[in-house]
Amino acid sequence: MAQMYFYYSAMNAGKSTTLLQSSFNYRERGMTPVIFTAAIDDRYGKGKVTSRIGLQQEAELFTASDDLLEKVISLDNETKVDCVLVDECQFLSKEQVYQLTEVVDKLNIPVLCYGLRSDFRGELFEGSRYLLSWADKLVELKTICHCGRKANMVIRQDETGKAIADGDQVVIGGNDRYVSVCRKHYKEALGR
Repeated sequence: MAQMYFYYSAMNAGKSTTLLQSSFNYRERGMTPVIFTAAIDDRYGKGKVTSRIGLQQEAELFTASDDLLEKVISLDNETKVDCVLVDECQFLSKEQVYQLTEVVDKLNIPVLCYGLRSDFRGELFEGSRYLLSWADKLVELKTICHCGRKANMVIRQDETGKAIADGDQVVIGGNDRYVSVCRKHYKEALGR
């Protein structure tokens, strides 16, 4: 029986690397995984999932208006889909998370979602909120703060390295803009 998985963490925990390893495992067994990634995040080129350690693979793009159930049905009609992998799943809408539950429940195709749990303000992304509520399995991928403790928060920095407390929830960036820290250092960086 298929299930929906949500692999979540702060930045730099290896989410994309883990997704690419899962894709490799399916392909190695002669199965067909389909990878989706958010069109909004094009740091490494459009339609690619790229890990910081240099692995990459082509992916289907999703935007906020896409019906992911219909996309999976269409792809499954072309070539049997054995698994759906979603990178940057925090950018999914509530409706898209529901559509992915339909992929699991009606098409019996497992869905593995990888993304951030919360933003730089410590607030849940919409996609993450509903994945935490509706996924069958929750898996935390861990990374560490500069002090050695588990990093579960993300700080957004300006060009000088100063922590930013306010702004748009989504500003695409990597190590140049964000740093993963423990809760203690998150509060200290924001003066709380």
